[in-house]
Amino acid sequence: MAATPATTFLKSKKIAFDLLEYAHDPRAEAYGLEAAEKLGLDPESVFKTLVVSDGAKAHALALVPVARKLGLPLAAKALGWKRAEMGDKADAQRLTGYVLGGISPFGGKRPLPVVADTALLLPERIHVSGGRRGLEIRLAPADLVAALGAVVDPIAVD
Repeated sequence: MAATPATTFLKSKKIAFDLLEYAHDPRAEAYGLEAAEKLGLDPESVFKTLVVSDGAKAHALALVPVARKLGLPLAAKALGWKRAEMGDKADAQRLTGYVLGGISPFGGKRPLPVVADTALLLPERIHVSGGRRGLEIRLAPADLVAALGAVVDPIAVD
């Protein structure tokens, strides 16, 4: 299996992780839910990585369970912004170096602040994109928080 910037980042930090692969269906629209289903994972342990903006120049990554939505006002508050909006798809790919559906919180082109929903701390192991569609990384939540200096706050809504 070829390395991705995400796996290279984790190895450089000596963080223990497992890789899980599945055959991505190009017709899938909900990448994270597809990963949970194909890998037989609890959707509460699978987190999508979203790029958010303050509407001006600031960007950040927001991690929420795949079956939930990001509460933009909650993310703004956690990041110390006045407002937050979803990042433009082109900006998301340019800033991270990853394609949509394969954006990992690790190893992006530009280091961005990270805010994660409090649900991240509940499972013993969590799953995030490995840097391409069809690749998930399993690791301890505390390792993700420490490696990325992530702020953990309630940012997910149903």
